Amino acid sequence: MSEFAGKSVIVTGGAMGIGRAICESFAREGARVLCVDMDEAAGRKLENSVDEIRFHRADAASAADCREAVNAADGVDILCNNVGIQPIESYVRAHELSEEMWDRIQDVNLKSAFLMAKYAIPEMQQRGGGVIVNTASVQGLQSMKRVAAYAASKGGMLSLTRQLALDYAEDNIRVLAINPGTIETPLVRDAASAGGLSMEEARVKGAEVHPVGRIGQPEEIAEVILFLASDRAKFMTGEYVNADGGLMARGAWAS
Repeated sequence: MSEFAGKSVIVTGGAMGIGRAICESFAREGARVLCVDMDEAAGRKLENSVDEIRFHRADAASAADCREAVNAADGVDILCNNVGIQPIESYVRAHELSEEMWDRIQDVNLKSAFLMAKYAIPEMQQRGGGVIVNTASVQGLQSMKRVAAYAASKGGMLSLTRQLALDYAEDNIRVLAINPGTIETPLVRDAASAGGLSMEEARVKGAEVHPVGRIGQPEEIAEVILFLASDRAKFMTGEYVNADGGLMARGAWAS
């Protein structure tokens, strides 16, 4: 049996893209998965397709919604803070970015991770430990033009990962992060659209930039997250892993 059999997993932003792949991967390994998302149609579709997945509608930027999401789970063994937004309107230089857009991106991408951890950690402490895996980004390490709010949120996610790891190591709670490169998701389709590209054009451009010669798939990120959440990585905490097709090895990747 898989080591995840019977484990309780929460995945924020779990209805589509990388989040959906995370939910499906843990469910395939026998975990009980709570998919937390605002997209009720996509969430219900996922719930109806996989017995081990339940959907809970919530805005991860809301403290009340995060508390309710944790309460809706059957305890928490693993928390995947995956939710993230990068609206087309945010692809501007900092002086052109509205305060409201800045705040919304920080709230969804970064504050949500704090809130979910705040309410999930006591549940993990009661169980004698747990794992938190945060979905950050290569843009938290090396940025590109016109993504001030998104890059700041992902850099903050990496710092939060390190800090939580130190605070909760004594509770047997490990905290890790993953930095995906370009992955074929709705968020990337929106980013391509913001740049005037079709998804096919984005694939071609991504293939040129990534040393492996292609962009990634959500399932490939989910597989790394399963490893980080497993006992095979039990000596890892406070660290990030780049699953980026070689982008960070390449160096200056962003035009």
